[in-house]
Amino acid sequence: MIRVLIADDHQLFAETLGLGIDAVPDLWVAGTVGDGQAVLSALADDPDIDVIVLDLEMPLATGLDVLNSGRPLPPCVVVTMHATDDERTRALEAGAAAFLAKSTPLGDLAAAIRAVASGRRLDDAATLRDILDEFRAPTLDPRAESLTARERELLNHLAGGLTSTPELAEALFISEKTVKNHLASIYDKLAVNDRAQAALEAIHLGIVDR
Repeated sequence: MIRVLIADDHQLFAETLGLGIDAVPDLWVAGTVGDGQAVLSALADDPDIDVIVLDLEMPLATGLDVLNSGRPLPPCVVVTMHATDDERTRALEAGAAAFLAKSTPLGDLAAAIRAVASGRRLDDAATLRDILDEFRAPTLDPRAESLTARERELLNHLAGGLTSTPELAEALFISEKTVKNHLASIYDKLAVNDRAQAALEAIHLGIVDR
């Protein structure tokens, strides 16, 4: 799971983008901030942020101020309304790993986030499309990959509010004993101890619908 910080002073855009990113199986919005100083504060509070989606024009400190702060930063994907060649050059020279317009489709942005999280830079316009295509498919946690189709189905029911063994057995058309066997396997694979933890972990890993 790639943990993303969104930095944009347009609240509606930030919230809408956050919903879109959270809907991508291998991405998770760790926070949303509206100014450059809040970016640096968020990084101090949460050092496990993997990628910043960074607007350039923000109050208190701009995106360029953040990039030039001298602070260690995770890879930054600049997403701006003013995607001019001059702004692109300034952002990339300041250390941005990618530079995209706000009109960029969510699928391309998700691919860019995966690419920079893996250490790639999207600073060559000639190879941008090839790199995005390389990272277009979600990369799930190995624990998620190890779950069977039936275990995923059971987790979807748990996340949807079915928690009792009889309810799960009826929904899946299996015996209560088989439900318990599936749950034991899920607990082992996700390293959790109960049904509530399993449902939450499945959501965080992008296994189930939110």
